[in-house]
Amino acid sequence: MVKKLQQENYTMKCAICKNGQTIGGHITVVLERGESTLVFKNVPAQVCENCGEEYLSENTNHTLLQKAEDAFIRGVDLELLRFAA
Repeated sequence: MVKKLQQENYTMKCAICKNGQTIGGHITVVLERGESTLVFKNVPAQVCENCGEEYLSENTNHTLLQKAEDAFIRGVDLELLRFAA
């Protein structure tokens, strides 16, 4: 599950395990709607160094969902994209 953060470089205590701190990194996000599947690679995120929980900033989340909506409207069945803000 991916959570939203307010800022891209924000470091915080993990809300899930309560023990780890988040560190900046990159993740792969898979989004599905109906028969369409989108795979976004190299998405910037904060990742808990203890449990691996992933958090996205509000800006990254917005960009990701906007690109996904555009792909779904085009009728994409399967698409692999490198994330670029």
